Amino acid sequence: MANSKGWFNLEAAGGVIPDTQFFEGDSAFSFLGLTRTQRLYGFFGCLAAGFVLSLLGSIFLFLGSLASFASTGFLIGMFKPVRVIATIVFLGSIGLIFVGAFVIRSDILCIIFVIIEYLAYTWYTLSYIPYARTAVLRVFGM
Repeated sequence: MANSKGWFNLEAAGGVIPDTQFFEGDSAFSFLGLTRTQRLYGFFGCLAAGFVLSLLGSIFLFLGSLASFASTGFLIGMFKPVRVIATIVFLGSIGLIFVGAFVIRSDILCIIFVIIEYLAYTWYTLSYIPYARTAVLRVFGM
C-alpha cells in the first residue's frame, strides 16, 4: 500500500489534509487506534452498508405491507362489501406510491400516499372488530 497514489493514499498526503476533530481525537472508535485512512474506509464502508440496508428495508417494508394485507384475506375476505372501499384505497395507494416515486419523483407525494396507505389499512383492519369503526368515528366526532 506504500506505493499507492491518488486520494486513497491519505497517509502520504501529510499536511494536505487538516488535522481537525473529524480526523483526530474525538472519534467514537478512537480506542481502536485507527489511522486516518482506516477511519475513512470505515466511514465509507458503514455509509455504503447503511444505504444498502435502508434500500432493503424499504423493499421488505413494501413486501411486509402486502403480506400483512393479504393475511387478513384468509380470515373473512378482502372484498366483502364492508371493506371493499378500504381495500381499493389501500391497493391504489400502493400503486400511487410508485407513481409518486418513479414517475412524478415527489417525496412529499410519496409520504402522503404512505400515510393514506396506513390509514386505509387501519380502517380495513377495524372492519374485523365489531363496532370498532363506529367507536373510532365517535372519538373523532363524526
